[in-house]
Amino acid sequence: MKTIISFILLGSVALWPATHNLQQIYTAELGVREATGRNDGNSVEGYLRYVGLKKGDPWCAAFVCYCLGKAGIANPRTGYCPVLFAREKVIWTRGLKVEGSRLKVESGLGAESGKQKVEGSRLKVESAKPSTCDLQNTTHNSSHNSSRNPSCNPSSGDVFGIYFPEKGRIAHVGFVDEWGDKYAITVEGNTNEAGSREGDGVYRKRRLISSIYKVARYP
Repeated sequence: MKTIISFILLGSVALWPATHNLQQIYTAELGVREATGRNDGNSVEGYLRYVGLKKGDPWCAAFVCYCLGKAGIANPRTGYCPVLFAREKVIWTRGLKVEGSRLKVESGLGAESGKQKVEGSRLKVESAKPSTCDLQNTTHNSSHNSSRNPSCNPSSGDVFGIYFPEKGRIAHVGFVDEWGDKYAITVEGNTNEAGSREGDGVYRKRRLISSIYKVARYP
């Protein structure tokens, strides 16, 4: 009896069943380097094509979307980092803690700008869309489980974003591979040994958790 494995070609990347291991996919890209240091090369240009961008464009977000797509995970297919952090996808924000449907300010860190306002020490969220953790905690609470859902802690395959004040937005992204108390091990594209957002390849990095602004989870 023959086993048939089917997949769909989506752009230039094969869309495998969602059970395919995302971690295996993004770690397999470690060692990819730009051909001339100008956001080019076969693999880099493949990431860019997947999101509709051209050779020479920044590609950290394209790398993330490419790997998600190859794993069969729906994603925004974007080269613009902030798009990866839609409200309903975010599970962790620096200085904030999710408690049911409430976000509370911690460690004296201010809230991000946007549709949020601070009232005393409470951060009120005006968005109509609940986050992934809000939905999961609602389910847990309805089952008489008052503890916070541990699956909302960042873990392998989640997408992290770094905020750059000079740009006023998240301007570098990659995958969380491990999440500790102080450091995260990451796999990210368009970086280098120094951790730049304008690097030359796909690297494994160790980053301070305090340097990470948001973490999103797909699907």
